[in-house]
Amino acid sequence: MNMSSSRKTAVVTGASSGIGAVYAQRLAARGYDLVLVARRADRLAALAEQLTKAHGVDVRVLAADLEKDADVARVETLLKEDSSVAMLVNNAGLARLRPLLETSADDAHSQVALNITALTRLTQAILPAFVARNAGTLINVASVLAVHSLPISAVYSGSKAYVFAFTRGLQDELETTGVTVQLVLPAATATEIWSEEVSGIPLSALRKESIMSAEDMVDAALTGLDNGETITWPSVADEGLWTAYDAARSSLFAATQTGMPAPRYLEA
Repeated sequence: MNMSSSRKTAVVTGASSGIGAVYAQRLAARGYDLVLVARRADRLAALAEQLTKAHGVDVRVLAADLEKDADVARVETLLKEDSSVAMLVNNAGLARLRPLLETSADDAHSQVALNITALTRLTQAILPAFVARNAGTLINVASVLAVHSLPISAVYSGSKAYVFAFTRGLQDELETTGVTVQLVLPAATATEIWSEEVSGIPLSALRKESIMSAEDMVDAALTGLDNGETITWPSVADEGLWTAYDAARSSLFAATQTGMPAPRYLEA
């Protein structure tokens, strides 16, 4: 699949519903051709038909379970061989929200496989082409729980903290290139993740005023992208909170670089 076209293609993972489906809708409206990746082929096909009719773009469907190595490999191949890909939205994610002692090994593995391993592999697959062209956009969707763990989110928060740290490191690596890397940190968003079957917690259990629609979340994230933000907190009104947090993080790291135990650890 060695596509070459003046048209730009966006690959969106987790595109069958929620945030991923809204990203697909918004990017189609911006004129992107699309590759929609998710497990549910029927939903992808319905969305593809809708977007083609509404926006006249080319929409391809790639049914894949990104918890599985073989399916990740198929998406990697597309990213490496399709030269029209100008954007990758790493949106696919999974939450199993319960204490670790109540979490099965399979549930923990699934979150790590999808939230960490698949995201990393797909990023590695597309970056060589982006860097060679000195252009391209990578959007990694994390979560506010990347910086705040709950008694039920040890694995999920840990996986999203990886996305946070991974993406920030990548931003530094690519700072002198023309590649754009955006980290998006949504809070509670009205998607199918909030159900007894998926996360274990229904949407009705959350405070109504804390829930953002998927449409508002994606629109805020894309506005942040348009405005040149590398890190977007869609629901945070006071930008100074992030500035202070990041400054404190930098100061804490600087304070570690002494080569000596802190005085409180030395014998009197």
